[in-house]
Amino acid sequence: MGVYIAKELQQRSCFFKAIARNPEKLEQNGIKANEMLKAKLTDPDSIKECCKGIDIVISTVGITKQKDGLTYMDVDYQANMNLLKEAKKSGVKKFIYISVLNGEKLRNLKICDAKELFVEQLKQSGMNYCIVRPNGFFSDMSEFFKMAKKGRIYLFGKGKFKANPIHGEDLASFCVDAIDKPDTEVEIGGPETLTQNEIASIAFEVLGNKPKITHIPDWIRIAILKLVRSLTGSKVYGPVEFFMTVMAMDMLAPEYGKHNLKEYFTKLNSANA
Repeated sequence: MGVYIAKELQQRSCFFKAIARNPEKLEQNGIKANEMLKAKLTDPDSIKECCKGIDIVISTVGITKQKDGLTYMDVDYQANMNLLKEAKKSGVKKFIYISVLNGEKLRNLKICDAKELFVEQLKQSGMNYCIVRPNGFFSDMSEFFKMAKKGRIYLFGKGKFKANPIHGEDLASFCVDAIDKPDTEVEIGGPETLTQNEIASIAFEVLGNKPKITHIPDWIRIAILKLVRSLTGSKVYGPVEFFMTVMAMDMLAPEYGKHNLKEYFTKLNSANA
């Protein structure tokens, strides 16, 4: 998500400083920040005075896929706390944080608990803030496309749960707009509300294949969750429990943006051709 934010700032000719573990990734995407700091937010010493001369902080910090042996508390909570401390010390005017839709209702999930702990600290910091709550990304929907390429998509229940995931470009535009808006907490989704069955059908349509969808009884999902939680540590089951939980509920937020899922799947198909 950080790449999309940087691209949006660059397109608007904003002065911005980027903090990244791998600056090369930004450069590979054609991004040239006015200032670049190679650092790990989990290491407070590496980001000392990183916010000096900065008015606005936009944090996309969070674990998407488990790596480096770090936990959600290490990254989604503590790394953001390290950044918040620097922001306060340097007199930053506003802190924009990208969290997750329904995070406050899903505190039983490791990822959501870590994010919400930080949200609580941000709200109590005395700093102007905006918490942005997207309901899911197009990149998450790529799992549907991967299954479709293998010939069959598996869904829990009847596939009738709805979502309107958002493209990273649309979310980046929204977050940069939030700099000048008074909102302190906003929910956001993409412009298209679809059932899981409809998402699956779009994936097969793009591939030019007849839809093959298997609906798995929800009790199996619950059993798998219990099994994974009992047999593995949080570093393994964290992503699994989040995915399997949100797949069994509606994830709806106000519609925003211009990108649609068929366009995204078409690009995935072209890239993998």
